[in-house]
Amino acid sequence: MSVQQTLEESLSLILEEDIPVIGAGRTDTGVHAKFMTAHFDVKKLCKTKKDLIFKLNQLLPKSIVINDLMNVKDDAHARFDATSRTYCYYISQVKDPFDYPLHYYYKENLDWNLMNQASEIIINHNDFECFSKSNTDVKTFLCEITEAFWEINLNGAVFKITANRFLRNMVRAIVGTLIEIGLGKKNIKDLEKILASKERGNAGYSVPANGLFLTEITYPNLIYLKNDDN
Repeated sequence: MSVQQTLEESLSLILEEDIPVIGAGRTDTGVHAKFMTAHFDVKKLCKTKKDLIFKLNQLLPKSIVINDLMNVKDDAHARFDATSRTYCYYISQVKDPFDYPLHYYYKENLDWNLMNQASEIIINHNDFECFSKSNTDVKTFLCEITEAFWEINLNGAVFKITANRFLRNMVRAIVGTLIEIGLGKKNIKDLEKILASKERGNAGYSVPANGLFLTEITYPNLIYLKNDDN
């Protein structure tokens, strides 16, 4: 049972017609989304936006929440029109049963400054085949990363990364590689070699999915319809 299927069934029931839903993308099993977008077409919307949001949230399980609905142009696409996506990866170095489902508990000491230096190296590249899941069917491994950095907090740190697109398993592989640098198992020169090699086997391990969150997706203003009041 997927989020997409659950949403389609709820929309179809409320709107009384078959409603396919196209999401902004797919996440690996176990990855969370604080923010996700999707689009759907409807022949006739007989309910106000406020009423539809209310009824959807009444019908959907507690794990899925609809925050807003917006009218867009007929050719708008939730996946292909997105200009950037942002992910955050949470590492906790304090054992906490409440954090456990949503953080990667990692107790070893890490050099966060060195990991941030390595993050700057990643921003200066655009071919990330070495961080892509093997046997993928993508046409290009090129991505434009605009930010990548670690922010230290009381219990650990958060890795934030924004790009125009991401490859499958890319963020988890990047974080795993940065952790190995933070441990001293790899260095900055190794990272340059890994990126140049384009080989997944040369990069670090993929960190667990439970610490990863999709947090933001941006779109150009031109896809939205004006006078979106109902």
